[in-house]
Amino acid sequence: MQLDLNLLTVLDALLEEGSVAGAAQRLRLSSPAVSRSLGRLRRLTGDDILVRTGRAMTPTPYALRVREQVGELLRQAEGVLAPSRELDLAGLERVFTLQCHDMLATALAPPLLAAVVQHAPGVRLRFLPEAAVDTDELRHGRVDLEIGASVPALPEIRHETVGADRFVAVVRRDHPYAQGLDLEGFADLPHVLISRRGRLTDPVDAILETHGLRRRVLAAVGTAATAAHVIARSDAVLTTPELMWRPLLTAFDLVSVALPVELPTAPITCGWHQRHDTDPAHAWLRAQVRAAFVTVLNRSDVDG
Repeated sequence: MQLDLNLLTVLDALLEEGSVAGAAQRLRLSSPAVSRSLGRLRRLTGDDILVRTGRAMTPTPYALRVREQVGELLRQAEGVLAPSRELDLAGLERVFTLQCHDMLATALAPPLLAAVVQHAPGVRLRFLPEAAVDTDELRHGRVDLEIGASVPALPEIRHETVGADRFVAVVRRDHPYAQGLDLEGFADLPHVLISRRGRLTDPVDAILETHGLRRRVLAAVGTAATAAHVIARSDAVLTTPELMWRPLLTAFDLVSVALPVELPTAPITCGWHQRHDTDPAHAWLRAQVRAAFVTVLNRSDVDG
């Protein structure tokens, strides 16, 4: 059924004004244009809508019956086409899905959840682990926010760098090198890597090669918890962003030590699909994630 929804606007004006001339003035149209629309409405509904009684026009029983319904339909259409940008956090009911490495989730979750509980108690968060391969979860709407160190390559994926983290070496508290590492001692230690793809090399190896050194990688593991268990029970060392590991140091009785070689800082980047650019609730989520990382970074500075 092919309908011109503009006829609803004309019908509403006719019912409110009670005349073609009044409806035309209200809609800023010519009287002949409104008369043509009235003719179409009569053919469509099978009803006269307005009938002449002397010099005035009177709505038919059908027109009186649908008057309120027509007005409500127009208000609903305006709500759809011009949604409110006012965000009612107290009444917001929504589930947001965030995807990131478990190290990032460990650092981010406490301050982020505290903000959610305080300001938007109806919001629930779902933290998904970082995938072993690159995916289109943002594009397909299965993930609302992807947090990591890389910049998204797809043009429809927006991104924002919310912080940066320096690399440190992590060892058990009673490790012989817990008070400091020289470059050769660092290279001689067994190393553990965290890699979602199981890689046994990373940029540290290239830097060591420039100094004529090689290291022995004991294992690559998929999660920070696994790496922490290995380090806490061996002489192994992990090179990792410091901020992300702060919550695990106390839990596993580990310490962070400055690296004997300088590495570039690791960016913390949030990515989302462009469909969420103008979504007030999603914009609020991004602001809370940004604020949570600022909180963790500041706490890291104080602790340091």
